[in-house]
Amino acid sequence: MSVRYPAVAGQFYAAEKEDLLQSIQECFTSKLGPGKTLGDAPPTPIKGVVMPHAGYMYSGPVAAHGYLACSSLKHVKLAVIVGPNHWGIGSGVATFRGGFWRTPLGNVEVDDAAAEALVKASGIVDFDETAHKREHSIEVQVPFLQYIFKQGFKILPVSMALQDHDTAVDVGKALAKVVQARDALLIASSDFTHYEPHEEAQRKDLELVKTILELDVSRFYTVLRRLNVTACGYGPVACIITAVKELGAEKARLLKYATSGDSSGDYSSVVGYASIVFT
Repeated sequence: MSVRYPAVAGQFYAAEKEDLLQSIQECFTSKLGPGKTLGDAPPTPIKGVVMPHAGYMYSGPVAAHGYLACSSLKHVKLAVIVGPNHWGIGSGVATFRGGFWRTPLGNVEVDDAAAEALVKASGIVDFDETAHKREHSIEVQVPFLQYIFKQGFKILPVSMALQDHDTAVDVGKALAKVVQARDALLIASSDFTHYEPHEEAQRKDLELVKTILELDVSRFYTVLRRLNVTACGYGPVACIITAVKELGAEKARLLKYATSGDSSGDYSSVVGYASIVFT
């Protein structure tokens, strides 16, 4: 059985188990985090989330807002994680055939049946492990999932090099079919504006976030193009909006927005991060 080994442990997050657990805990308790522990999360009928995927020291506290909300979900058996393919290696849209993904917190099994069902439901998704080998956007979500759900869940990783409107909608509808009879959480992994001054990044990102909160995929792409928002995972976001709408989601809520400048103190050139939940 294949094992997908960590590509960015020791870079985006700590490579040792105890150090990683401590850093995740600090994401929850930091000044940019929710300031609450997992036991403080009120029950929320979450169908999907948007999460950032930078190094934990930068985006981890923003992600912690979303993962705190998700920790109230008691019956998640499948976490679908859709992220961009930064490297452009492998198929245009790729999932992973069985096996395990390894992190410093242990192994997480890939849901082979769900992966097979997704490939059958969409004419776009392929099996291609090479698309996942070096990619961090999905990997960095897994330790957070292990932290909040412990054991008993599987993942369905989907890497998108193709991020156009039609591809995102196709994959989103296919995912909705796959998970409709499963206890699933859908995750779009994306950072927002890259390497612009803080105020400009915030202005662009919050206008784009408005379209996400309206669950409006067409307007999302319009604003993305009009403002030239350099969000790296725009396809995964559109994909998950499509899927959660198919599954009955009617609302979305921005839990936290921040930039790398809020962590580093350098506001001259930042990356934007948002944590959003769909219910």
